[in-house]
Amino acid sequence: MRIAFLTAPAGVEQIELTVPWRAVTDAGHKPVLVSTIPGDVRAFHHLDKADRFPVDEVVGEVAAESFGGLVLPGGVANPDFLRLNERAVSFVRGFFEQGRPVAAICHAPWTLIEADVVRGRVLTSWPSLRTDIRNAGGNWVDEQVVVCDHGPNKLITSRKPDDLKAFCEAFLEQFAKAKEAV
Repeated sequence: MRIAFLTAPAGVEQIELTVPWRAVTDAGHKPVLVSTIPGDVRAFHHLDKADRFPVDEVVGEVAAESFGGLVLPGGVANPDFLRLNERAVSFVRGFFEQGRPVAAICHAPWTLIEADVVRGRVLTSWPSLRTDIRNAGGNWVDEQVVVCDHGPNKLITSRKPDDLKAFCEAFLEQFAKAKEAV
């Protein structure tokens, strides 16, 4: 199953991209790096520049229905950039419209807020997003990982890099269930 990893051209937290990517690969899925422009994306270790990763596909040229699920890595700049790009926001919204599982960690729920898909859902994030999530109609909780099944799809969220093991286990379980349902 193809799994989209949506990132901005710069600002993605490297460990929140690479650890889930490896988990998806190890589970037998095909991770696909999707960004707003072709080329590559610049990852960061907090505020320090890290590696570059090649973009596989560009939003606006690919649709949610060509993927079995979506992973939204964090980093402060990554979701802040994505939420200002209408094609990226529409791409995210498409996963919810298609009933496909979405996994978001750290600051990534900012993009979910912009896509207007958190209303009525329980989710977690980096603590500084709790007011934004509540203001968007979501129920923010401080838990390692949350799987919310409000609506036709599963939303899997986690707070931070320390939660990556639980995050990956939870979204892989939901991706497997989605694959069985197809």
